[in-house]
Amino acid sequence: MTPEQPKSIIVTGGASGIGYAFCEHLAQLGHRMVIADLSGAIDAAARLREAGHQAIGVQADVVSEADVVAMAEAALAAFGGIDGLVNNAGLFTTLALKPFEQISNAEWMRVMEVNTLGPFNCAKAVLPALRRSGRGRLVNIASTVPIKGPPNMAHYVASKGAVIALTRSLARELAKDGITVNAISPGPIAADDEADHPTAYRQAMVGRVPVGRMGRPAEVAAMVRLLASEDGGFINGQMLAINGGAET
Repeated sequence: MTPEQPKSIIVTGGASGIGYAFCEHLAQLGHRMVIADLSGAIDAAARLREAGHQAIGVQADVVSEADVVAMAEAALAAFGGIDGLVNNAGLFTTLALKPFEQISNAEWMRVMEVNTLGPFNCAKAVLPALRRSGRGRLVNIASTVPIKGPPNMAHYVASKGAVIALTRSLARELAKDGITVNAISPGPIAADDEADHPTAYRQAMVGRVPVGRMGRPAEVAAMVRLLASEDGGFINGQMLAINGGAET
């Protein structure tokens, strides 16, 4: 395994949940973290610094081009460069399941803005720095739902299908610049204590996972680490499912 070279990495939606798990895991490997989120980013970065890591927090709405440009500028000011971006910010948990004809245009567009325009904006904002790095890594958090096509969430399914398509297109376009672009599609993931003691809803989900349990944030973070590392340099344009063998 190639020794880890410290990198400056931005994680959007990184103030809590699985996004914070990414930040914590990468910081423990010595990477310099930029946590971007609508709220909580400053406090999340402070927790990492208290643990002895290098981190800054930036309040940013990924839909706002001005915000993500400011995010990139803050990363450059703090760490002198940007080597990686994890596009984790997205809308999902707040969405109500409903037949597609009941989804309003406004709700459809909001999901598309956050889940597709957001990664597009962030990738554009950091691209010059990734090119200068010569070892740029772009990781998009997608989903297996575009493959499964579950009903009553057409806006989310379409948005994540777009993320996978964007990933594959950028992977081929940016490879010449030494930048790899990949997507991770997590399966059912719970906090570590919830993985061992799932609710009834989660228990039903576990029944569809061959390994017989929920995934843990650290297990998804380990794939982010690989894709951000030198060892991941020949992985490009892929959609990698972290789902315990569940059907995709």
